[in-house]
Amino acid sequence: VLQGGADLAPESYGARPLDPAWAGDRIRDRYEVELFWEFVIQGKPVLGICRGCQLINVALGGTLYQDIPTCRPDAARHLEPRLYDNHRHEVIVLPATRLADLYPGRRHGQVISIHHQAIERLGNDLLVEAQSGDGIIEAIRWKGAGYVAGFQWHPEFHRGDPELLDSTPIMLDFLAAARRARHDPGT
Repeated sequence: VLQGGADLAPESYGARPLDPAWAGDRIRDRYEVELFWEFVIQGKPVLGICRGCQLINVALGGTLYQDIPTCRPDAARHLEPRLYDNHRHEVIVLPATRLADLYPGRRHGQVISIHHQAIERLGNDLLVEAQSGDGIIEAIRWKGAGYVAGFQWHPEFHRGDPELLDSTPIMLDFLAAARRARHDPGT
């Protein structure tokens, strides 16, 4: 599991910080990109949450908006510091994706959102599985062999709230991939 935390450094995707506050953590980025590729090479499933989703995108050659309000002033709020892990917005689950299979008949859901960076240019061999109404990418999945999925939202904060998208299908899917990888290390 690649978790949330500090911003990715713009240098990690070939850019310069637009603001010193968005300089990120280049050392952590380098370590986690290497870790990501080692997991992929070994056939281990990878689940990226928030920063982890962004890291997957960058590791596969994508870029980020350094700050959604600055780079996409038309976008909805994806971060509300006063609300932190209670800030919500809607996502749209795209049809004909694994995420759509996990939520049959459900195309919309509320999620916990705590990010000011987001995917700008999609990385190589990634599919968009969900986006917010403003077009910000909210979920990605790798087209390659193995399990690599990233969620910009925080399913770990959903805590059974019936107004939020149930995180159980996402976690069960990841755990099933982990079991398959454990029993068949060649996959």
